[in-house]
Amino acid sequence: MTSTAQDTRRKARRPRAPGRGVPPALLAPALIGLAFLLVPLLALVVRAPWRDLPEQLTSPAVWDALRLSLVCATTATALSLVVGVPLAWLLARTDFPGRSLVRALVTLPLVLPPVVGGVALLLALGRNGIVGRWLDEWFGVTLPFTTAGVVLAETFVALPFLVISVEGTLRAADPRFEEAAATLGASRFTAFRRVTLPLIAPGVAAGAVLAWARALGEFGATITFAGNFPGRTQTMPLAVYLALQNDPAAAIALSLVLLAVSVAVLAGLRDRWTRAV
Repeated sequence: MTSTAQDTRRKARRPRAPGRGVPPALLAPALIGLAFLLVPLLALVVRAPWRDLPEQLTSPAVWDALRLSLVCATTATALSLVVGVPLAWLLARTDFPGRSLVRALVTLPLVLPPVVGGVALLLALGRNGIVGRWLDEWFGVTLPFTTAGVVLAETFVALPFLVISVEGTLRAADPRFEEAAATLGASRFTAFRRVTLPLIAPGVAAGAVLAWARALGEFGATITFAGNFPGRTQTMPLAVYLALQNDPAAAIALSLVLLAVSVAVLAGLRDRWTRAV
């Protein structure tokens, strides 16, 4: 048998490369789904008042909402880091009764309607809440309808994103490095700070960015727990909702800002979350 015939047989037996000859039964709904996701975003860009955009974005109300959104989202991310990284370590590195239940409760805000989260925060931290009443009586601290309330509402919905990201990174990290540090006399906290934390730094950074983006876009829990007061609790999503009723052009302009932030987040995380494998 000649080499040409052998090559022909090999090519005939070689499986087709993925993506070639896509069945129409799969291609058609895939294109419909893609259009369903992209057309609304394209409409937002096409219908944007580009000529009046600078004026819309430089109004004092927009800048107040943007400033408040950035400050609250950053503060919520910092709080999520302080409590989320230890919580992720607890779930990934220790074995205790009810760990599966705790993990399920930690991820519950991911699927819980945000407005329900806001109601839960009111019942817990409101003036008559199970914790809020003591904060009010003992320390004179009132959290609902304040900027601090915005931060807490955003932390409530953003924290699970950080915990999931960091826990997954911890499970992928080799625990033998920590064991080696322990054999050299390092305490568990020192091993975590000097060995584990540098290893999982990319996962922590990715989780922090996701948490920040989620906090920036939070609406339901914020308006329920903190209200919608300009300059104090009115964040960008709330400003979009309010502007849509009175000034649709301003609502589109604000939506473009949030869209740009979302695209920037995806671009920053493309190597970790969206890269093809």
